[in-house]
Amino acid sequence: MDLTKKSLLICAFIGSCISLSSAQKNVPIAYGNMDQWVTRHIHESGIIGGNTKLLYELGPTATIDGNTPYHNRGGSPWANSNVMAKVAGIVKTNTSVFPEKRGNGYCARLETRMESVKVMGIVDITVLAAGSVFLGSVLEPIKSPKNPQSLLNSGVAFTQKPKAIEFDYKVKMAPEKYRVKATGFGRTSKVDGMDMSGVILLLQKRWEDKDGNIYAKRVGTMVTYYTKDTDWINNAQYEILYGDITKHPQYKDYMRIQVEERYALNSKGKNVPIKEVGWAEADEIPTHMVLQFTSSHGGAYIGAPGNILWIDNVSLIY
Repeated sequence: MDLTKKSLLICAFIGSCISLSSAQKNVPIAYGNMDQWVTRHIHESGIIGGNTKLLYELGPTATIDGNTPYHNRGGSPWANSNVMAKVAGIVKTNTSVFPEKRGNGYCARLETRMESVKVMGIVDITVLAAGSVFLGSVLEPIKSPKNPQSLLNSGVAFTQKPKAIEFDYKVKMAPEKYRVKATGFGRTSKVDGMDMSGVILLLQKRWEDKDGNIYAKRVGTMVTYYTKDTDWINNAQYEILYGDITKHPQYKDYMRIQVEERYALNSKGKNVPIKEVGWAEADEIPTHMVLQFTSSHGGAYIGAPGNILWIDNVSLIY
C-alpha cells in the first residue's frame, strides 16, 4: 500500500473517531421515565373527616397502607410535594403530584392547589401547594407550615458534567394575571405577576466545616420557565452552562447565586441551609446535583391555583 492510500485510511479512521466522540449520549435518570410509582394510603384524623387519601412517590411499584413516614425506595433519587403532615396531633395530607397515563406508560402531573385544615378552636390553616418533583428526600411527618425548605433534603451526590438535560413536557397556565400567597398564617393575599412553571438544575461543589455548616459553589446552571400553554413537547433539550455565567448571553437574573435557601443533611444527620457562596471555575467537578420541576415559581406558598406542568422521560445528555 502506497503512502497516499495509508494517509487516506488514517484520515478516515481519525474522522470516524471524531464523529463517534461528538455523538451525544443519552443517560436516563433512575425512575425518570415516570412509569413506576409507590401508592401510599394515608388515613387522615377523624376530627377532619377521617378520609383515606392517596399519596404518590416515584419508586418501585408498590402500595403502602398506613401513616408511616416515607423514605426513598429502590434506589429512587426522587421526592415530591406529596406529604403527610401531623400538625397539633392532626394527620393531614397534601397531594399535588399525580401519575397520569401516557401512551404505554405514565407521566407526572404537577398541580398548584389550595389545601386547608379547619378544626374549630384547634387549627385553621390554608396553604397554597405547588406541585414539585425533585432530586432528594422529604423529612416526614411535616409538623408545621413554617419554613418548608428546612424539611427537604435537596439534591443528590453527583460528580459528572453533562452537556444538557432532556425531557418531555406539557404546560397549562392558570388564566389569572396574578398569584396567590397562602402560608397558613394570616389572610390569603395577592402577589403581583403572572405565575410560571419551571425547571431548575444546579450542579454544586459542596463542603462542610467543622461545625456542620454546608457551603457550595455553583459549577453548572440550567434554569428555564414556562409562561404559555403547550401541547406535549418531546425530547426538549436545555444546555447546562458552566462556571461564572453572569456575562453569558443566556444569563438571567433568576440564575443568580442563592436565589432561594435550600437545605441538605450534614454529616451529623442535621438538615442545615446550603450556603451558596459564589461561582466555581468552569473546569471544577461538582459533588451534588439539584434538579427540580415545579408547577409554580416564586417560592413556598406562592402561585396560581390551576397551573399544571406535566413531565416525562428525564435524562442527561453527554
